[in-house]
Amino acid sequence: MKLLVANRGEIARRVFRTAKRLNWTTIAIFAEPDNDAAFVNDADISVCIGGQDLADSYLNQEKILEQCRQLDVDAVHPGYGFLSENADFARAVIDNGIIWVGPNPDVISSMGSKIAARSIAASAGLPLIPGFADIAQQDDGTLAEAASEIGYPVLLKASAGGGGKGIRIVHSPGHFTESLTEARTEAMRSFGDDAIIVERYIERPRHVEVQLMGDKNGALLELGTRDCSIQRRYQKLIEEAPAPNLRPETEAGLRSAALALGRSISYDNAGTVEFVVDVDNGDYFFLEVNTRLQVEHPVTEQVTGLDLVELQLVAATGGSLPVTQEDVTFNGHAIEVRINAEDPANNYAPQTGRVETIRIPHDQDGVRWDGAFDREGSITPHYDSMIAKLIVSAPDRNKALNNLASVLDTVLIGPLVTNTGLHRWIVSQPEIRDADMTTRFLEEHIPPNPPDSDSVSSQAIAILQNETSNRCMGPWHQLPNFRIRPDNRRLIGVFEDQSGTLQELRSETGAPKVPTTFDLKPDLLCINKDGHTLSFRPVNRSQVWIGNATTTRGALADVVAPFPAVVVEIPVTAGDSVQAGDAVLVIEAMKMLHTLSAPGTGTVAGIWVSEGGSVEAKQTLVTFEQTDQHTEEN
Repeated sequence: MKLLVANRGEIARRVFRTAKRLNWTTIAIFAEPDNDAAFVNDADISVCIGGQDLADSYLNQEKILEQCRQLDVDAVHPGYGFLSENADFARAVIDNGIIWVGPNPDVISSMGSKIAARSIAASAGLPLIPGFADIAQQDDGTLAEAASEIGYPVLLKASAGGGGKGIRIVHSPGHFTESLTEARTEAMRSFGDDAIIVERYIERPRHVEVQLMGDKNGALLELGTRDCSIQRRYQKLIEEAPAPNLRPETEAGLRSAALALGRSISYDNAGTVEFVVDVDNGDYFFLEVNTRLQVEHPVTEQVTGLDLVELQLVAATGGSLPVTQEDVTFNGHAIEVRINAEDPANNYAPQTGRVETIRIPHDQDGVRWDGAFDREGSITPHYDSMIAKLIVSAPDRNKALNNLASVLDTVLIGPLVTNTGLHRWIVSQPEIRDADMTTRFLEEHIPPNPPDSDSVSSQAIAILQNETSNRCMGPWHQLPNFRIRPDNRRLIGVFEDQSGTLQELRSETGAPKVPTTFDLKPDLLCINKDGHTLSFRPVNRSQVWIGNATTTRGALADVVAPFPAVVVEIPVTAGDSVQAGDAVLVIEAMKMLHTLSAPGTGTVAGIWVSEGGSVEAKQTLVTFEQTDQHTEEN
């Protein structure tokens, strides 16, 4: 059997692992930027199908189908994202005589619209969040009136969407029109559909979901709950199974409701029913169905012992699931963190470039690494910023959290900035330890500011001093900018931060204690501190150590591009007066919109880009003339 994975990165590698174990021939399709990606090398057969534009490669249905025909493919697995929930693509695959590894196209179509899904869920007896969902009545006035009837705050949500796109919270009528425009724009750009649902916004929500697995012979299983409440910008960061700290009646209700919905639509492969749970009273409400394999499926695999990809392949090929509901057992607890190339200290700005070093103790018992690559690789601006998923499992949740913290203390990924330090900070917070979290956790619990350069550098020097004293003949001893003098063990180094500033730093006897959250290799030094991951590496020519600690700009600095992007909207013109926080530019990168704001009160002096134009990281976009530091409080 030949299996083509119509996807890339981590999920392609994950599917290949199971397929090869089952003796399937694996086929990768890839775009030019992925030419040297790990998943391309993992496959038995690899074919380049286009350039960097998604429409020319991973979203080009005809190109993918043509490769299926040429290579005599037996089955297509869509992974997640891209075409995984595209009913037209699923039908085209089947019409070409190829097995579709996913639920049947009619199910995908029925659940693809949140408006239609709400109606089906209501018919199946699932509780719904009070709201307005009418595809035929989408004018601004009707939606605004619906919001007033529901009562503020309300949530605007793209009907065709997912992945956190096309969502806005509106706290008052005065902000409704602006938020609706933003949600519509993002929904249209992401899904080609700007229909919007208006719902009551639950103040203290948890995001809990139930894994389903069905086959074409009428069997349907629920494989327990997962909690996905730790999110930023409506995209999940940490997931765990089973969902902790649920009232017994809530957990039973969630699992029963998921099965009822699945049975009502004859669900026949992997899928997830997502719910919002009100922390204050345990009430739960239907959210949506993801008609595909979820990113977070490994935590369910870890606690059930089931291979969900294998079950998908069995179901897709017409076989009966090898387990019944009575066979499904849950053992222990599993937690997954998504390791992204992004800078939490810079509003989660995505990072691009090479990951030169990775060290994860994934051979340790209970530690699993599902990575886009295992040793080194590139993160480009063309796709999302996820490097890997780190999954830790243990007999109970407390042990799993402790083990995860220990693993994060020794994680070594760099020199690209990642969110591993943020994860280390999150798992140490009392609300997480007590499972008293909501989806607003990262809004209400802001990690400490990045350590100042002196603090970071002194820690780096302490580490280097300790390492050099313990391994005098090691690589640190050979670096010309680091020396130990026998009398006072002084260490001298030169660091360069992101602003390009060189600093000579000294560490005398009594230097800061070596921190517990650090790691070291001959070519890289990493420190996880206060929710931030900081790394230093030597430049061979000058032996200057370059650090990625974020620097603070002035009160009214230029607006510069935080990463490569495309300019979507410019809401100001030269000469406009602005205050701190006013939107001056909207850019798009890695399928997400980012609003850039004025840093203070002043006048727009110049706009150096145009709508639709591409910009590079650190490129100056908007300049100002400062007029007054005073800003009014709203």
